[in-house]
Amino acid sequence: MNPALILAGSSRVARNYLLAATAVVVIIVFLPLVAVAAAISEPTAKPDATVSESKGALYTGPLLQADTYAYGNCTYWVFLRRRQINELIPNTWGNANTWASRAAKGGYIVNNSPSPGAIMQTTAGEFGHVAFVEDMASNGNWTISEMNVDGWDIVDDRTLPPSAASNYRFIHQLAESP
Repeated sequence: MNPALILAGSSRVARNYLLAATAVVVIIVFLPLVAVAAAISEPTAKPDATVSESKGALYTGPLLQADTYAYGNCTYWVFLRRRQINELIPNTWGNANTWASRAAKGGYIVNNSPSPGAIMQTTAGEFGHVAFVEDMASNGNWTISEMNVDGWDIVDDRTLPPSAASNYRFIHQLAESP
């Protein structure tokens, strides 16, 4: 057998192995970097969830690394919405049923008056519930967006009448220092 053919054949095999190894390295290194970059990108617009009062939708927007509340729950949603309007809140308030008391201790305005951007809070249920006040109508009705009422990771919205406000606490911005 001609030694030149053996060498030519083995260099072709070696080249194929090198190409395959390069492809594997690119996949192993590049794809995780893309995933990490996507995970830490900050959402700037209203989340990608189609909502209506009759039926909610799964949240499909980007994950927020700074949001340490449990994904798919109401606390995750409200932390995310507040961040999107640049009204940051701590990620240490715990379950929803403790938010109003911890917010008040932290210097936030807490009352029974809804306003756009405020956090609606109740202690009802085992862990309580929080929602984000999206809008106030001229007739006093207020619309909230919320997660995990219709099911885990489902975002929906509701419009409530002015009379319902007394049933909830609303967390607003930090109180001004004297």
